Amino acid sequence: MHTPNFDEDGWCLEDGEERNRLYPETFQIPDLEVRQALKPGDFAKLIFRVAVEGDEPDAVSRMWVIVRETIPGGYLGILDNKPDSITENDRFWIGAELPFEYRHIISVGHANETSRAIACGPPTIPWRR
Repeated sequence: MHTPNFDEDGWCLEDGEERNRLYPETFQIPDLEVRQALKPGDFAKLIFRVAVEGDEPDAVSRMWVIVRETIPGGYLGILDNKPDSITENDRFWIGAELPFEYRHIISVGHANETSRAIACGPPTIPWRR
């Protein structure tokens, strides 16, 4: 499966495990066992690096994703935040489907009735597989 690439997609995911290794006292993440046990409808917070126009080439945002399904090494999910660094578009916005790995997860949240329904429904922007 194609993984997000900054140059090709205009955004990518930062490695939460790497940040934790560099800054263990100030950047804590859930244990790997917790990150590997997410189910459809659960929430995963990821760090996105997004291309923007202007003086800076990119912006970094922490956003929630709803888990849809398990894939090798991670999950396929649906973006549950509106990116504040870009304008609404048809490539990357709330409801966009995206793959992510366990190493990208910096926080988790439990599913609720709404998130389970979103996980079962179609994405507004499907990920190319």
